[in-house]
Amino acid sequence: MEEPISRRVALKRLTAAGTLGFHYCRESPRTRRPNVLYVMTDDQAVGQMSCEGGAVIRTPNMDRLAREGVRFANAFCTNSLCAPGRATVLTGTYSHINGIRGNSEARGVIERMDPALPTFPQVLQQAGYQTAIVGKWHLSHDPRGFDHWCVLPRQGVYFDPEFIVMGERKKFTGYATDVTTDLALDWLKKRDTSRPFCLVYQHKAPHRPFQPAPRHAHMLDGVELPKPPTYDDDYATRRVAKEARDMKFEISLARDYPEMPKDLSPAEKKDWIYNRFVKDHYAALYGVDENLGRVLDYLDETGLAEDTVVIHTSDNGFFLGEHGWYDKRFMYEPAFRLPLLIRYPRLAAAGLVAGQFVANIDYAPTILDLAGCPVPDSMQGRSLKPILEGKSPEDWRTSVYYAYWENSWKLRNARPEEMADPSFRYFTAHRVGPHRGVRTERYKLIHFHSEGDYWELFDLAEDPHELRNVCGEPAYTEATARLKQELERLRRQYQDV
Repeated sequence: MEEPISRRVALKRLTAAGTLGFHYCRESPRTRRPNVLYVMTDDQAVGQMSCEGGAVIRTPNMDRLAREGVRFANAFCTNSLCAPGRATVLTGTYSHINGIRGNSEARGVIERMDPALPTFPQVLQQAGYQTAIVGKWHLSHDPRGFDHWCVLPRQGVYFDPEFIVMGERKKFTGYATDVTTDLALDWLKKRDTSRPFCLVYQHKAPHRPFQPAPRHAHMLDGVELPKPPTYDDDYATRRVAKEARDMKFEISLARDYPEMPKDLSPAEKKDWIYNRFVKDHYAALYGVDENLGRVLDYLDETGLAEDTVVIHTSDNGFFLGEHGWYDKRFMYEPAFRLPLLIRYPRLAAAGLVAGQFVANIDYAPTILDLAGCPVPDSMQGRSLKPILEGKSPEDWRTSVYYAYWENSWKLRNARPEEMADPSFRYFTAHRVGPHRGVRTERYKLIHFHSEGDYWELFDLAEDPHELRNVCGEPAYTEATARLKQELERLRRQYQDV
């Protein structure tokens, strides 16, 4: 009998097997393989684009992608945090598989992406594609699978940013969003035009602390921002949410605005910071849309648009005043949902708004499928190609699994006396502890397993803003049991056990 093998060994075997597939892909007689332009923002919330109904700013270039391609109305992240989102997109796997559970490098724990896992750029590179990444990277190792890489160190800065260009640091003059686009266009213009390309074009914006380009700094002066319906949430039925005090504008952002008047009441302070914070976020995002237009224009001018798959998305969602918060992390809708646009004129149904549940584990399989490359067995997502064609597969997922892990290493290694201390649950950023959950069309069940087996259930049909936790109410006993079963099924499916 063969002895059991470790996951790492198994994945290495998968990678080795996949390499044979890459070789086949490279030599197959394809007459037209699409180019790939993968565009990722940082902390862009659903509802900010005007094609989604956003009314604060116009986003004509993102809107153009929606008009000429497909907008996904139900796209979700699997772990609402910067580094995990990027690792998931590259590998098509959940955080517990790829090894990037949180942004832990900043807290003295360096998490590294499992080198045995194939990434979509590596597959494309071995299939003959030219590959490049420009912009934010935010992982603890140098980029792999790219012929050219030019990335910001860690979070980078907005003005006169330093980039790491193929291992060497170089400073550039200007605004980060503009510089990132300049570098992306420069690579496109110098590429080998005889081969298809994959360009991963990732922005720092609109990550805080927000610093819009000077030309956009005052674009929303005098505009009165609408407040979200949950702006004054009292967290009456959600214990963990109530304890996430330092996600509140007035609690932890006051130090970012020394110019704020000193004689404001707590409510006035909250409103003052909200207006400044959210306006700066929108202005920074507007700079991204403006620069996206530069790249789309280049594709048009060079005749590349018809043969280029353009994907626009974000690493995670973001709270912009919902529940009185900023940031992400929670499985609540503003942080959980993703903007997602895909345009491929030779395939995608122009102007389609797709309602199927998709997740960021699906991006890598989609890119490889469209490029005609085998999808490695290690990838846990599914190609969106049939949805882009306007089809609705009968066996498509009807639930989405979420797992937030930030600083879970501390929870796993805690001593019993530490766990007994009520303050121990504050060990994570913003006091948001590890949790997992499942979302269906009507319900969302969240298990805060670091909080003494604490559960939340939301009836999204009756309570779309997630204000009332109905877990434990008799009327929801059957739904709770059914969702717990589904959660366990998904844990097994995604090997989170």
